[in-house]
Amino acid sequence: MVTQAGPPDPAGGPSTSRRRRRTRSRPAVRDLLDEALAGVAARPTRLILTTLGTVLGVAALVGTVGLGQTAAGQITQRFDLAVATRVVVQPDDKGGQEGEAATQLPWDAPDRIKRLNGVDAAGTVSNLQIGDDLVQNVTGLDTGAGKALQVMAGSAGLWDAVRAVLQTGRFFDAGHDQRADKVVVLGKHAAERLGINRVDSQPAVFIGDEPYTVIGILDSVSGRAELNDAVIMPNGAAREAYNLQSPDAVEIRTAVGAAQLIAEQAPIAIEPNNPSTLVVDAPPKQGAVRKGVEGDLNALFLLLGAVALLVGGLGIANVTLLSVLERISEIGLRRALGAARRHIAVQFLVESVIVGFLGGLLGTAVGVILTVAVSWIRDWTPILDNRLAFGSPLLGAFIGLVAGTYPAWKASAIQPITALRGT
Repeated sequence: MVTQAGPPDPAGGPSTSRRRRRTRSRPAVRDLLDEALAGVAARPTRLILTTLGTVLGVAALVGTVGLGQTAAGQITQRFDLAVATRVVVQPDDKGGQEGEAATQLPWDAPDRIKRLNGVDAAGTVSNLQIGDDLVQNVTGLDTGAGKALQVMAGSAGLWDAVRAVLQTGRFFDAGHDQRADKVVVLGKHAAERLGINRVDSQPAVFIGDEPYTVIGILDSVSGRAELNDAVIMPNGAAREAYNLQSPDAVEIRTAVGAAQLIAEQAPIAIEPNNPSTLVVDAPPKQGAVRKGVEGDLNALFLLLGAVALLVGGLGIANVTLLSVLERISEIGLRRALGAARRHIAVQFLVESVIVGFLGGLLGTAVGVILTVAVSWIRDWTPILDNRLAFGSPLLGAFIGLVAGTYPAWKASAIQPITALRGT
């Protein structure tokens, strides 16, 4: 019985051959990955040692950059709290422009400044010229005849402006200033030198021949460190005792982010007719400080990470080249069975990429853990760029690709007859 052949497949021809080629290519890719994974896993000890170089390199890169960003964040945060809100205005000793005389700060300068939006506190501060007068504790606890201490004057708003914190006692206020009361607040170092550590018994000190009651002792200040070593009296007392004509400077504490604007407006508010005769000391812009700190730290840490990555890449290249030399017979047999040079090269490249990717993945995990651990120990807020965390495994794979290029080319150049003859 003759069986009649059915009609040809209307979808046959070129499309059918393309489907067959795709079907053959999929197992080929799968076989390539299987062979590469088998080659990588054949020597687990060597795999661990080879991967360790990349792990250390990527971990160093992620950890150092992460710690650099975290440290930069902490530095700029402290800068914001301590410095970025401080503005100081004082007369220009040389005058504003040629032919202009140096101006004097008015006593109500803090009140004028406080009218500006964004000012949290303002107060005046002055260094007093007391000649040869010494400061002496009249309670008898002073071990010497007198101390050559700096004597300063300030307004009631000075304490808030410099974020002053008391160790004991109280600050003088506007009432003391208006009445020209002979009271003083001691800086903590000045109090130590004078042997005064409490004010409940109303101790007094002599400045020259004049007694002043100590009503408070400072513990800390921000921006005016010399206050810790000084004896500070109200402006009213300084005007009577030392003929203080005008304040030396105005200390201003602004809201975060307002310092630059206040620095522009303060001279106009104090001296609207001649603002150029005033000098303003303001912090640099926050963004510039943050970028500068991060840039300096990241440049150093990136250099260290790059050196570690170079060492990891050289490790992959050396081990892959050693693997080529050990597998010459396998390469020759595959070439004899029909494998092309590109097949051999691609297999060794894939093996190097796998090793690099594993090293990058583990190194990223180690770097992130290191950053978080150090931040936790130091009570910092960890900062890490997501692009670095997710891109580091790909960086490891790229290092493996570059490191495996020469060994893969070396393997593909082996001739079958030479390989089989040498076995």
